[in-house]
Formats: sequence, structure tokens, C-alpha cells
Amino acid sequence: SPCVFSTAAQQRSTGDECGPEDPRDEPKHPLSDCALEHKAIKLEEQVRDLTERYRKALADSENVRRRTQKFVEDAKLFGIQSFCRDLVEVADILEKTAESAAEEAEPSNPNPTLKKIYEGLSLIEAKLQSVFAKHGLQKMNPVGGKYDPYDHEIVCHVPAEGLQPGTVALVTQDGYKLHGRTIRHALVGVAVESQE
Repeated sequence: SPCVFSTAAQQRSTGDECGPEDPRDEPKHPLSDCALEHKAIKLEEQVRDLTERYRKALADSENVRRRTQKFVEDAKLFGIQSFCRDLVEVADILEKTAESAAEEAEPSNPNPTLKKIYEGLSLIEAKLQSVFAKHGLQKMNPVGGKYDPYDHEIVCHVPAEGLQPGTVALVTQDGYKLHGRTIRHALVGVAVESQE
């Protein structure tokens, strides 16, 4: 319902003089005080509701921004994960080759070429591990530690001679972690109580 208000411009256009206003001469407002209070309460509720919605939307957008930022950071860190898995297989071959060359290049064997090959392979292996460490790829060394199903895969059980049961006794294949995330489980033998 339209509200009728008396303004100075309206008074001049109708020829009324602008003088001291008599409250009795003011036209009655079509909405009562009760209706105005009711309308004010409704508007306050709407403001509260809209403010709450705004806060929730702001919090949601901040959560989405943080989550997206985390995905981008993870993609930067773990984008090389499959490449690293392939490289650790090469590292395994290099390590086994260096071990074989070390066995053949014993002091009893006078072949200097074999000794140089072993030294070269050892240098390459050390450099490869250095590059791995530079990019956050680390070899796990679980021997003597507790078995962890998130990092280790049991391939055998061995008698617990001097070790607590559930302790990793041997490693048949090294495991690797990339920035703390396991990318290849270590294949381990776990100590168990011998049953006699």
C-alpha cells in the first residue's frame, strides 16, 4: 500500500504555506506502529538469513580455494610418481649389477678392468640415490623396525632369533617413498616366534 507523506514541495504546489507544523495536521500513516514493527522484524530476519548465507558461501569458497591449492601442490609433488616407480626398477638393476661386479672384483681376482667397472657402477648408483633424494624419493630401510602394512609387504616369515616377533628381519626388495608417500612397498621377511 502506498504511503502518503507531506513534503514541502507538495505544500508549495498546492498553495499551502510552509510554517510551523502542527502534529495534528499531519496525515495519518496508513501502516500502524504494530505493522511497522512486524515488517522491521521480518526485514531483520531476512538480513540475518542473508548474512548467514553469505558467510557460508564465503567459507565454502575459501574451502574450495584451499582444496584446489592442495591439489595443485600435490600435483607438483607427486606428478613424477609413475616416473619414479620406473626409475627405482632401474636402480634395482644397477644395484644388483654393482653387487655382482663387487663379488667378481675381489682382491683375489687380478683383473683391473673389472675393478674399474665396479667403481664406476658404485659412483653411478651413489649419484642416482643423490638425485632421488634431491627430488624427495627415499629408499626405505625397514630392517629392525616394526612391520607396517602401509609400507611393507610380507613375502616370508623367519624365526625370531634375537628379534621381537613382528619385526622386519630381512628385505628382499627395497621400498621407496616419494615425499613421505609410499610408491613401492618393501618386500620383507617378518620375524615370528619359532614353534618347536
